[in-house]
Amino acid sequence: MIHWFGHASFLFNGSKIIYTDPWELKKFEPKADIILITHEHYDHCSPNDVAKLSKPETIVIAPEDCAAKLKAKNIKTLKPGESTTIDGIKVETVLAYNLNKPFHKKSNNWIGYIFTLDGQRIYQAGDTDAIPEMKQIKADVVLVPIGGTYTMTAKEAAEAVSWIKPKIAIPMHWGKIVGNIEDAETFKKLVKCEVQILKAE
Repeated sequence: MIHWFGHASFLFNGSKIIYTDPWELKKFEPKADIILITHEHYDHCSPNDVAKLSKPETIVIAPEDCAAKLKAKNIKTLKPGESTTIDGIKVETVLAYNLNKPFHKKSNNWIGYIFTLDGQRIYQAGDTDAIPEMKQIKADVVLVPIGGTYTMTAKEAAEAVSWIKPKIAIPMHWGKIVGNIEDAETFKKLVKCEVQILKAE
């Protein structure tokens, strides 16, 4: 079960409890088994939210520049192209960067994640444009930013999804700082697979 809390904050509630980029959460249950942080911007790397979601055995995975900021007890730092396995959950990292804007530089080594939970291969793209590396990604469920300004637009995100060919696509990074429901609807019209426009909880 996938829950969206707005922006890039998701809960994947299955055999393991996995959160991505928790930020400005209103509730902090269930506690996390794994927390995945894509990059160190305040709206993705929130020490307060990570602390409130954590239990003693929670594993936090993040890029290196997030580690000191988070001060989590069990933190693993990963670069793009690396992977780790936690309690049977394989977590892979992929590049996430801007092509023609300065906000997310390739040299920062910021990341998106691919992980398999209960038989579903899930791709959380992070803050990124429609980068050529996405053409190599295989996933059943993709979560892609559509807000423009700092990431790809709805149209660019739809093109990226066409490369990956998932079963389900979920738009994110809209409704809080940039992007709106019209962007989500545009994305849905352009994408060939099933699109789930989630309501922020």
